[in-house]
Amino acid sequence: MITVVSASNRLDNYTRPFAEYYHACLEMQSDGPVGFMSLDEIHENFIDTKMYGADEQAPVIVRLQDEFILPAQKFVFVIPEYNGSYPGVLKAFFDAVSVREYSASFRSKKAALVGISTGRAGNLRGLDHFGDVLNHVGMVLLPNKLPISGIKNLLDAEGRIADGLTRELLAAHAKSFLAF
Repeated sequence: MITVVSASNRLDNYTRPFAEYYHACLEMQSDGPVGFMSLDEIHENFIDTKMYGADEQAPVIVRLQDEFILPAQKFVFVIPEYNGSYPGVLKAFFDAVSVREYSASFRSKKAALVGISTGRAGNLRGLDHFGDVLNHVGMVLLPNKLPISGIKNLLDAEGRIADGLTRELLAAHAKSFLAF
């Protein structure tokens, strides 16, 4: 299984359309199951001291880990730029799921990184920062990170990706990740 992670918990965020498009590309090109997990679906506060107790975690964290993290062999993280890096909720979620079934969640699994930003760098710095975390937990990263800049100009009024080149880049990146 491949899990695509939309790494923003803001409602009506710009990350989700890019993650959904990548997910659709993988579904069209892959023979296996492709899951979609968005951090904007976590409505309860899971950030407290109980998140570090394997038997005390919020039910939403346990469900997401069981449904999308443990069965996946590959991950695509679509990560917006927040304050020059990646969102804190992504780090907190990652810390929470690392408490229970650490090795089974991450060790030797593959990951691809897609960065988005309203600015010019496509969250390259955040992709590097999060890539360091993934390397630390033993994941294998696709060397080709995909930074996407100026995202507000790439979406139509309905929030869909209107830019043909961006759709092509996402589809090509998904194809290379499937071969990885």
